[in-house]
Amino acid sequence: MRGEQLTDPVAYHAEGPVWSDRWGGLRWVDMFAGDVLALVDGQVVRRHVAGLVAALRPRRGGGAVISTERGFALEDPDGSVRHLPDVWNTDAVRMNEGACDPDGRYYSGSMAYDCRPGGGTVHRLDPDGSVHLVLPDVTISNGLDWAPDGHLAYYSDTATGRVDVFDYDAAGGLANRRTFVDVGADGLPDGVTVDTEGGVWVALNQSGTVRRFTPDGRLDEVVELPVRQVTACTLGGTGGDELFITTSREGLDPDDEPLAGSLFHVRVGVTGQPTREFAA
Repeated sequence: MRGEQLTDPVAYHAEGPVWSDRWGGLRWVDMFAGDVLALVDGQVVRRHVAGLVAALRPRRGGGAVISTERGFALEDPDGSVRHLPDVWNTDAVRMNEGACDPDGRYYSGSMAYDCRPGGGTVHRLDPDGSVHLVLPDVTISNGLDWAPDGHLAYYSDTATGRVDVFDYDAAGGLANRRTFVDVGADGLPDGVTVDTEGGVWVALNQSGTVRRFTPDGRLDEVVELPVRQVTACTLGGTGGDELFITTSREGLDPDDEPLAGSLFHVRVGVTGQPTREFAA
């Protein structure tokens, strides 16, 4: 399959697409601009939120939970944004991808700006406002999503070249980490989304592709893009079977890959899960 361009190259480093009926459609981030983008009647609407915005998910009561450079912020239903206390106080580390678990808790991973090994972590924000360290010593924390039954979670630390899988339950959290697929020979595993059949879609940065793996780890679909830096993907749209794909032009010369930074889409014949929401 081939992804089709849906917007102009509106972002320098687009990430974290999320479809939510509560929002009325798709949102994603232009990370280093600190902006949240929304697709409204075919037009891109941009809103500045913070110095850096890495990821977001809807809140059950309306609004959004947002990963900022050093921690979390909450968008209320009226659109106002409250920044929570910083999780760390160094300029050397920033948040990256994020997602909600089946119990309504929000996870966000981080990475060092210099990509040093073990410089990142994964933290969890609970609905009561408490913050918990979930995974230490990761390098480039990226995609995270859960299987339809909620008992498995898929995760990519890009530097490993793998997508790993954890067992999950509410009390124990993420446990028993093991390799799901090793894709390092083909690209850099970035964003991840899981469909209603348990298929795992992986954005492979530097490869110009998104790849779907069956629950047993078999490659069975490839979406090709006309740009190399494919960052993340999500399923949504009116029929739920539209794969939205973000791309980046970070580090590119002005004349390189003129479509980089655009949003792409393709209908893939399988539907996405309802977006898990933050329970506060």
